[in-house]
Amino acid sequence: MHALKKNRPLRRVTLAAAATVTGFVLLLSLKPHTAPTAADASSSAGHSSTSSPGGSSGDSSKSSSGTSGGSKSTGTKTVTGDAVQTRWGPVQVRVTVRDGKITESTAVVYPSDNPRDQEINSYALPMLARETLAAQSAQIDSVSGATYTSDGYKQSLQSALDSAGL
Repeated sequence: MHALKKNRPLRRVTLAAAATVTGFVLLLSLKPHTAPTAADASSSAGHSSTSSPGGSSGDSSKSSSGTSGGSKSTGTKTVTGDAVQTRWGPVQVRVTVRDGKITESTAVVYPSDNPRDQEINSYALPMLARETLAAQSAQIDSVSGATYTSDGYKQSLQSALDSAGL
């Protein structure tokens, strides 16, 4: 006889109750989403090609004039945003602005502790940089599979753009 035949209603009730309890336990075991938060520049860690901004003055920008030595409105300004702590590690973005337009966007600090981080960021960071140049703002799309990095990138990018006066 089959386990769910009508002559065994108690067995069906037991199986239904067990399935409900199992589903409820699995639902409660899910971890809630936590948004990335801005981290202190002094606590930033990860992959960095230059020294991270720091100091008590809080100035995280570098400026240089254009090639013709023109006024500030035609100059090139490179600004590094705040380090944003994500679930997998800090993310920090540096942007270069020329004549009020973003000409370059680079992640200088990002999670790279394990091969999976490296794999994800090898495709996500170039996509985020292209999105930044196309949008000319921090209102960019997240990269599927790299949600935490994307969120940290956008927050650090917005910080850099605020510092640059955009």
